[in-house]
Amino acid sequence: MVNVGAKPAQRRRAVARGKLVCQAGTLLALKRNALPKGDVLTVAQVAGIQAAKRTAELIPLCHTLGLSVVEVSFRVRARAIEITCAAETTAHTGVEMEALTGVSVAALTLYDMCKAVDKTMRIEGVRVVEKTKS
Repeated sequence: MVNVGAKPAQRRRAVARGKLVCQAGTLLALKRNALPKGDVLTVAQVAGIQAAKRTAELIPLCHTLGLSVVEVSFRVRARAIEITCAAETTAHTGVEMEALTGVSVAALTLYDMCKAVDKTMRIEGVRVVEKTKS
């Protein structure tokens, strides 16, 4: 691990985004809560939050952080579900890995819960869109 002990503890925030591209029929079933595995967005939201909290267990050499907040949200579009994860902490290092992990696991959960009705899905564009410290 990189030694961050000499860095000051600061308020830090990171936001990551990605999307699950899928068929229009899949999104219609999601909106109607008619997918075989149930309430897809709620389960994916909880999965993303839990994943962000456990990032250091998943990513080697990543520092363990006490997160003050993790928010996972979705926007259902015509051909995709956009996923956003925001993470905040006061620490010696940033929280972009937590935000990226939250988006990634939320996307994987969506994929898992929709795969029975859509074999064409793909996860795209997972990236950090904001990183701040104060």
